[in-house]
Amino acid sequence: MLSLVVRRLNLSGSWLNCKRVPRSISEEVHCRKYSFVTTPIFYVNSTPHIGHLYSALVADAYSRFEILRGERSRVFATGTDEHGMKIEKAAKEAGRDVKSHCDIISASFRRLSDEFNISYTDFIRTTEERHKTAVVHFWTELNARGHIYKQDYEGWYSVADETFLPDFHVLDAVGKDGQPIKVSAESGHPVEWCKEENYMFRLSKFIPDILRWIESEKPVYPAKFNTMVVNWLEEGFQDLSISRPSSRFTWGIPVPGDSSQVIYVWLDALINYLTVAGYPGNHQWPTTVQVVGKDILKFHAIYWPAVLLAHGLELPRKILCHSHWTIDNTKMSKSLGNVVDPFELKNKFSCEAVRYFLLSQGVPHSDGNYNEGKMVKMVNTALADTLGNLLSRCSSLALNPKLSWPSFAKTYTTVLSPEGQTLKTMLESLPNDVEASYADLNFYRGCENIQAVLRQANLYVQDVKPWELVKKSPDSPQLLAMMSLVLETLRVTGIMLWPIIPEISSTLLDRLNIPTSDRVWKQIRPFVWEDEFEERCLNPDKNMLFRRIKSN
Repeated sequence: MLSLVVRRLNLSGSWLNCKRVPRSISEEVHCRKYSFVTTPIFYVNSTPHIGHLYSALVADAYSRFEILRGERSRVFATGTDEHGMKIEKAAKEAGRDVKSHCDIISASFRRLSDEFNISYTDFIRTTEERHKTAVVHFWTELNARGHIYKQDYEGWYSVADETFLPDFHVLDAVGKDGQPIKVSAESGHPVEWCKEENYMFRLSKFIPDILRWIESEKPVYPAKFNTMVVNWLEEGFQDLSISRPSSRFTWGIPVPGDSSQVIYVWLDALINYLTVAGYPGNHQWPTTVQVVGKDILKFHAIYWPAVLLAHGLELPRKILCHSHWTIDNTKMSKSLGNVVDPFELKNKFSCEAVRYFLLSQGVPHSDGNYNEGKMVKMVNTALADTLGNLLSRCSSLALNPKLSWPSFAKTYTTVLSPEGQTLKTMLESLPNDVEASYADLNFYRGCENIQAVLRQANLYVQDVKPWELVKKSPDSPQLLAMMSLVLETLRVTGIMLWPIIPEISSTLLDRLNIPTSDRVWKQIRPFVWEDEFEERCLNPDKNMLFRRIKSN
């Protein structure tokens, strides 16, 4: 079914480094030798909000998960998209020259990554010389292959979306002044009729190939978005304008050999993924997972594969498309004044609290909702009351005066209470459950699984009442079994939580005295050390895990 696509892709080598295409992200890891994860590059028309942060966190969590699984070669790229008519407009409104505006806003996105512990290996700016070199080379290659031509073009154009739209993606609406206007059916932004001479890309030529790829391999995840792309493709696409007259704006990369035209920002921006791969020199390709928001899905699932096919390059392995964030069940917008500043959240609640809330509550297939009260309650319950309380109980001098971690003797299974037996069973199945969830970028589901086990561990402690046992018989099998099993639960869940809350995870594992070399997925099997150590010691210098946060 995919023979045509494969023949095109084989122009530059094999499609994938395995005999067949994996059917899921979780299967993908077994047939490749590197991890290449990307966020969308963020448009510098405005400062970061929690939607931008969520994209970066999803990509970061997956990239960290790959580290846990022992990935030896890793690229994790993020950055900023800095060209286009909208940027010129935003700079003018801010009273800045365009370059200064880009520098300031790009710095705020880099700061976002740094302050929220995003483990990127490359921060790309589309105003960098290395990117301009890549774009010019890519354009030249497409042109040499006969995929670019020049003609007069007219159609509906959205400045806000930086895109032309077909008639069936345009709706009638009423403007703020009460006059009839045309708007984009997808974004709701106003459009205007535009006629100009542009360079065109032969998009229509590649639509059948892309449709076969999308239908057969289902590379877009979750499934609802893959279906959405199929529906778009079945509607049909005309050839695509890929340049603008420099008489309209100049803030972009000139078309090679024709200074009267500027390369369209969407094509310029998408090539960033090749830039960070090292293109046009020796480069590692394709991407493993590309994380995008649903507002830019069309660019990444249709336009991007089309130009890659045209160039003879391999297609992305997976595209994770996530939904948006509302604020108190209302769409986030500047006009409503409800845009949530992630830096203010961090200063108020902490990086780890924000990371945990967004990754545990963000569901890719539907919009998430931020509510401050909900966040405070949920984070306190999960991190302070459940995880932190469990660690405090088992590492306090009152219940564990030796700060010891007894090994889980095989005879302990006979003294476990029903709650303990349930915990042991849940803990033994947890690694497979969480690995499957993380591998498919369902971090919210992995967090749910982890929290279920931690709650069960707390129930077990309540059931055993160690504060009574330690007074009567500090060496009783019931107490030692509980201490060993609960500390093992903390070890296993602590490693699993590292992609989500790396600082808290590290503090927890430091407290448990887990060597850095053992904080990996292959060591995550419960009771992996039961035959190697009789007893271990906790770290007395590491205690505080998470302070409860308060809402105003």
